[in-house]
Amino acid sequence: MDPGTPSQRGLNEHSNGLMRRNGLPKEIDFKPVPQAYISKVFNWRNNIPRKSLGYLTPIEYFMKLVDQAFEKGMLSRLI
Repeated sequence: MDPGTPSQRGLNEHSNGLMRRNGLPKEIDFKPVPQAYISKVFNWRNNIPRKSLGYLTPIEYFMKLVDQAFEKGMLSRLI
């Protein structure tokens, strides 16, 4: 296996392509880009449902796992 091969990092390459199409080109210098703009692009990307997460967004899937942990009593000792 060659982990540096783009063909073996499909989800990562797809995500990078989406960000480039939305105003963050590959060669971008992030220093002059306002944090608000970067946050907007990343928030947009993180709110897209994923097939690998059962068509939930990452935050929806995370909250589902948190709820399941509470139901099992796994998080009660943290609060």
